[in-house]
This record gives sequence, structure tokens and C-alpha cells, in this order.
Amino acid sequence: MIEAHLEKDLFGASGPFRLSVNFRVDDGQCVTFYGPSGAGKTTILRMLAGLETPQEGFISVNGELWFDARKRVLLPSRKRRVGFVFQSYALFPNMTVGENVAYAMQKTSAVKLEDLLDLAGILELKDRYPSTLSGGQQQRVALIRAISREPMILLLDEPLSALDVSTRLELQDEILRIHRLLGAATILVSHDKQEVFRMADMVLSIKEGRIHAEGSPREVFFKRRFSPKFAVTGRVLAIERADIVFRAFVSTGTEMLQVILGERDAKRFKPGDEVLVASKAFNPMLLPLFEPFETKELRQVCQAGVGYID
Repeated sequence: MIEAHLEKDLFGASGPFRLSVNFRVDDGQCVTFYGPSGAGKTTILRMLAGLETPQEGFISVNGELWFDARKRVLLPSRKRRVGFVFQSYALFPNMTVGENVAYAMQKTSAVKLEDLLDLAGILELKDRYPSTLSGGQQQRVALIRAISREPMILLLDEPLSALDVSTRLELQDEILRIHRLLGAATILVSHDKQEVFRMADMVLSIKEGRIHAEGSPREVFFKRRFSPKFAVTGRVLAIERADIVFRAFVSTGTEMLQVILGERDAKRFKPGDEVLVASKAFNPMLLPLFEPFETKELRQVCQAGVGYID
């Protein structure tokens, strides 16, 4: 179990601010720090790992003090049983896959090394160098290297942000599988709501160094002022006039939507704004994306008032 109170002065895009957070993570729990860039999420991970020092507070792991400002306790990072997966992978380019993992192991064993590589499905890459691997393969190596230390805490700093959608989904499953095998506390930093919803037991939403919301993904992401029949978050790409109305082009990650706006609403938004596209006026339908519609199905869809794009 992790219990922490962390305080540190930081400087963000809008100027200086004070990081001040209190949280607890139980063994076997996957917790996500969610929020905009520059909110202090990565700094929290680095303080847990001993790579940065808080100005005030404490870190207690299973009853052992790793840091306490008042008691002047500071456990060196090398003595903390932490596995850290960085966004940039941070693999040694002059070492093979096997050497990268073996370097992190407390006791190197050829049998254990091969078992770890096989666990992530990368045993056949053992003698290759990082520069010859795809992004997904490099991230698998980074993940296995992190757990080779048999950590009490697994820290993941936006580990999948540079990967394509299909690889991200595959590695999300891989991380969850390894998390369950380890049984250790896992802390993930992410700004991807779909990823957080899929992976986290608990979400801590952080803005400017403070926890603004805490709970399950459903509690944090679906606590709204109204209850829409259909809702999806996105970001405004552009707004343009179309006759007497305006059209807003909204990206929802892998898809783009067009939303009709009146003049007043068009003035409320600008490109770059994060928005919620919602409706209470219809019941959304799920239809096959690639399979062709039968004529009867298409007629039913049109009669239901649902747009169809070929």
C-alpha cells in the first residue's frame, strides 16, 4: 500500500504553482493520474521513484518510509523497489534486448531472463538492438525491463502515447495482464480518457497540481450537469459559416464529427477547445463499420433518422 502527501513548487505554462496532493494506492490497484500537460503528473511519479525530491510531505510504502521531510528520511532511488516505464522508452541503444532487461535484474539468470522475454512475446528479439525494433516492440522491452526488478510499484508515464491505435489497444491488454500477474500497485499517467476508462480502477484528476476529482472512471468522467443519451469528448478543429448557421469540425480521437451551431454558440468556441458532443434527442445505434449493410437494414437506419456515410 502506498500513502503519500507531496508538495513541491513547479512552473507551468501559466506560471508558477504549488503541487500539493494526498493519495493512497492499495496493492493490486491500477490508479491513473489524469489531466492536462504540465499539471504535475510526471513529477509525482518521479518523486515516488526518488528521481525528484518533494519540498514537504512523506511517502510510505507498506509501512516503510521512503521519504519524510520532517524526519529527514530520504531513501535513495536505487533502494526503492520501483519499476519505471518512460514515455521515451529509455532503452540503452548499445545493448541488445536481452542485455537491456538483464541490466535491470537484481540477480541475472539466463532462465529467468528468457522467461521474462517470453512473457511479453519478445523472446525472438533477444539479440536485436532497440534501433531495429518497432515502437510497440520497444515498449514491450521497456515494460519487461521494469518488472524484471520485481517491483512493489509499477510506474507508467504515458507509455503508449506515441503508438498507433491498434498497437495501443494490444499493449493496454499486455500491461493489464502483467499488472494482474505482479499483484503490485500500478500508477499510470495518461491524458487519454479511453485508455484511462479501460485500464484504471481509480482515477485522480489533476489540474495545476491539485486533485480536482477522485473515483472510478465512471464517477469521474460521467459526473455531468445533465444525462445525455449520447456523448463523446473531442477537440474543436475549425469553425466555419455555412449559409445562416455555422459548422464546427470536432476530432474525437480516431474520428471527426460535424456539429451545426447557431451564431451565439459559434462565438463561444474556438479551435483547440475541448468539448463534449452530446444529445438527448435520439437513441444512438451501433452499426458494423466495415461490413456492408443489407438494403433492409439501410432503409431502417434512414427511417430512424440516423445518417449513413458510405
